[in-house]
Amino acid sequence: MNGHVLVVDDEPAMQELVQAALGEVGLEVLTASSGEEALRVARETPLDAVLTDVRMKGMSGIALCSSVKEHFPSVPVVVMTGFGSMETAVEALRAGAYDFVTKPLDLDTLERVVCRAVEHGQLTAEVQRLRRAAPRPADFPEILGSSGPMRTLLNLLPRAARSRAPVLLRGETGTGKELIASALHRSGDQASQPFVPVNCAAIAAQLLESELFGHRKGAFTDAKADRGGLFLEAGSGTLFLDEIGELPLDLQPKLLRVLQERRVRPVGGDREVPIHCRVVCATHRDLQSDVSAGRFREDLYYRINVIAIEVPPLRERVEDILVLAQHFLELASARDGVAVSGFDSGFARALLIHPWPGNVRELQNCMERAVALAERQILGPEDLPPSLGGLGMVGGQDGPIGHLVPLAEIERRHILGVIDRIGGNRSRAAQILGVDRKTLYRRLEQYAQDEGG
Repeated sequence: MNGHVLVVDDEPAMQELVQAALGEVGLEVLTASSGEEALRVARETPLDAVLTDVRMKGMSGIALCSSVKEHFPSVPVVVMTGFGSMETAVEALRAGAYDFVTKPLDLDTLERVVCRAVEHGQLTAEVQRLRRAAPRPADFPEILGSSGPMRTLLNLLPRAARSRAPVLLRGETGTGKELIASALHRSGDQASQPFVPVNCAAIAAQLLESELFGHRKGAFTDAKADRGGLFLEAGSGTLFLDEIGELPLDLQPKLLRVLQERRVRPVGGDREVPIHCRVVCATHRDLQSDVSAGRFREDLYYRINVIAIEVPPLRERVEDILVLAQHFLELASARDGVAVSGFDSGFARALLIHPWPGNVRELQNCMERAVALAERQILGPEDLPPSLGGLGMVGGQDGPIGHLVPLAEIERRHILGVIDRIGGNRSRAAQILGVDRKTLYRRLEQYAQDEGG
């Protein structure tokens, strides 16, 4: 375990005890004898965590906790309180403490809690660093990402926004194509005009022509009055044709003519009306393959593909996952009025290894679910949905009965899995699992006996 921890206690013997215990797990330990001295050290030395006693001369541990959270928000604070002083522990947590330990100290528990705090502090600092590194052009503040694919995208968007040429956004479902289309609209000279999105796959084929081009009264049974259609509704703004690959083949030449002539003929009409909107299309399909297979007109493909923008899947922009997760967490917390403020390293690791077939949309749904069901201020792996390795809902229908196993077997698999993942380091495994070393050794002996028997 690497990290810098500041131990704050006005008793030298306690400082020495804690310094020795934390040093055994590889932590660099600094000491301070008062809250005032601790703040001076924090200003001079980057810290990953602070461990402080509650009762000290001068500034109390509670006051120190509040001050650290105010001036060094990424540094978690663990407080040491007397055995049975739960009121003090609750007060510390309200002041922003990450966790607490009780005196007399159990050194295994102390090491486990402090190591977890250090991991959380390092993770929080890394998310903040990634946020600072992420380019946030003034014209596109809603688009987050510092990965290579996102830098390429953000470099292209301002130039595409200045043009009125058709744009084709290509990318998997859930990558944020409509968000980018909307951003292009707002940053261009048509920002004050309407942005009109339509999903070509969501409207019945027989109705789509009327929706796009409008109709005249009496053109068909339900045409009770004239209707201008979405091309006219967009005015001088932007018409966003999502899932353009689902456009019926017989409607494609009509759309091509509208784009070429910049005029539209309503269904049942006898004259054409000029249009002024910009057209942005999006698809998750490989339109070139569809052209080869005869499912999409080649001339229409080239007409809408003047400016092509690739929207990368989330699995190709792993560097952005934690920044996006924290962003969605903060949005959900503010919306629901809850105090969830971050996630721990186990939660982060699960996010980073998941393939995200649903892309950014799946990540947003995951974070909203975690915030909605969270019981703690910091999200842990247990707050993840089953698809990401979380516990899911007890008694729910997250899997067939045949997949259920006894609790003892779940525990055995988890313990052995943790030990395997960290290369057999049993002391470290005990810290991660939240048990003392003796308990872990007893469990392993029992497993060996069970296999031998």
